Amino acid sequence: METEKRQEEFTLRILGIYRETIVDGEGLRYSIYFSGCSHACPGCHNRESWNPCNGDILTYERLEKIAEEINSNEMLDGITVSGGDPLFNPVEMFKVLKFLKEKTGKNIWLYTGYTIEAILENKERKACLKYIDVLVDGLFVKELYSPRLKFRGSSNQRIIKMKTVREKINEKTEER
Repeated sequence: METEKRQEEFTLRILGIYRETIVDGEGLRYSIYFSGCSHACPGCHNRESWNPCNGDILTYERLEKIAEEINSNEMLDGITVSGGDPLFNPVEMFKVLKFLKEKTGKNIWLYTGYTIEAILENKERKACLKYIDVLVDGLFVKELYSPRLKFRGSSNQRIIKMKTVREKINEKTEER
């Protein structure tokens, strides 16, 4: 009964999983692509991810299997969460990030069209930052695309180490 109840708790959908990839962050990564994105960036390479109804529904059972796969591959350096935009549904993404961090202990990269500044202004999206180690932020801008960019699609996007951001937030909080 508990498993049945838990399976109904997600509306997130997974479009695809790459169990071993080197293009979605540093080292060998397990990349999960979620559907749902409202940015509609011109030139997006993943347009099918915009519709939140595309892909397979995520259940806790599937999430547990994902964590088991990650833990069974000693070569993996981390997890990448992409899409779509993983922060399209931040309340559910928070649960996913928390679960993956607690069950695997791996570093987590998250790709989003939102900027860190916009994320910090939204309570639900900001909560997700607790479980992210590296944030790649910003919309994809076709005119700023370069194949030479490492781990980014366009030059406006930033690779942000969240430890540094958390330290700055703590410093500002202490100053008050």
